[in-house]
Amino acid sequence: MLFGPAGGGKSTLLRTINRLNDLTDVRRLGGHVWLDGLDVLDPATDVIALRRRVGMVFARPVVLPMTIRQNITYGLELAGRHDRQRTAETVQASLEAAALWDEVYDRLDRPAISLSGGQQQRLCLARVLALEPEVILLDEPTSGLDPISTEKVEVSLQKLKSDYTIVLVPHSVQQAGRTADHAGFILDGSLIEFSPGREIFLNPRDPRTEDYIEGRIG
Repeated sequence: MLFGPAGGGKSTLLRTINRLNDLTDVRRLGGHVWLDGLDVLDPATDVIALRRRVGMVFARPVVLPMTIRQNITYGLELAGRHDRQRTAETVQASLEAAALWDEVYDRLDRPAISLSGGQQQRLCLARVLALEPEVILLDEPTSGLDPISTEKVEVSLQKLKSDYTIVLVPHSVQQAGRTADHAGFILDGSLIEFSPGREIFLNPRDPRTEDYIEGRIG
């Protein structure tokens, strides 16, 4: 969990982890990001393979102009998976994991754009899960959702964290407090402190963290 005021660098850090900053005008990059012994920032790193290991869901759901089913199968086909039975099983399993299957199982061949905003966000999550990544990056995935859809996404994440490493940028301090196992407070591009979630919200070590949690800055 990474939380803090807007503009502090949380999204930039997420995008660094799977090299999405390669697609921007970032001019200077230093340091190392390690994933199971792999230096993510090494120029020799296979970025396509990395992004299969590290998936990302953005604040605004971006569904492909295809059917619900094809939104999931498209990535599988690009990854070289063409077994129809296995693909069908993956579609169902990923939609179930994203808490969406019960709502769409009978309309998989309808356009994905026909789904509500909350459903589209969960479809984006299912699309990432279908590729079986090791790490899932979530950049304010519930910022535009209503409370019911937000709860469904949070419930899904609680179930998924036993199988995946999840790095979440929440859309509020309240969500951070509800969902964090471990949390890092980021301010003006610096990591101010990192602690178990309960500890950082109940007993922050740095006064700047306390000020943000209590709403005195931000």
